[in-house]
Amino acid sequence: MSLRTEAPQATTEIPRFTRAERWVHRTTALLMGVCVVTAAVLYIPEFAQLVGRRELVVRVHEWAGLALPVPVLAGLASRAFRADLRHLNRFGPHDRRWLGAALRRDKRRRSRPAAKFNAGQKVYAAWIAGATLVMLGTGLLMWFTHLTPIMWRTSATFVHDWLALTIGVVLAGHIGMALGDPEARRGMRTGSVSREWAHREHRLWRP
Repeated sequence: MSLRTEAPQATTEIPRFTRAERWVHRTTALLMGVCVVTAAVLYIPEFAQLVGRRELVVRVHEWAGLALPVPVLAGLASRAFRADLRHLNRFGPHDRRWLGAALRRDKRRRSRPAAKFNAGQKVYAAWIAGATLVMLGTGLLMWFTHLTPIMWRTSATFVHDWLALTIGVVLAGHIGMALGDPEARRGMRTGSVSREWAHREHRLWRP
């Protein structure tokens, strides 16, 4: 009797994000959501009347904003998170090609090569990081009113309010993109994605 040994099948799942990376994303998303919701309550009269307790809403908004950078700073302890930050900070020829195709509304996959992160994700990450720092700085100027001249506070309020509106629009676009890609959401939720999706959407990625 002969024994037949079957060749092991290639796994259909590949790891994309570690538990630490998913924790950073979820915690940051939660804090950002609290900031956006409380800002809406503070600036939209109908919401303000519905919720009330303005002083409490202001305090929640302030402390959520102060805590916003904490998950990212804590995530620096993770080697995988630091590696992903390096990927996000690198912009190569294939990223310029991806952006060019996006501007031309060329949706063909061969026109949008991407490694672990595509150019759109890199631009979004850089923009939201910079916007968060500006919001933190202007928020502190508005909070500690006795430390700065009134012109500074007025300018900080103007920047803070309009940038908050812009962040809300950009976040809505980010959520919309995520809703359109269930596999990408699964990668952030479970840490793994299908090999077929990775090859199709991020063909330059070598996990």
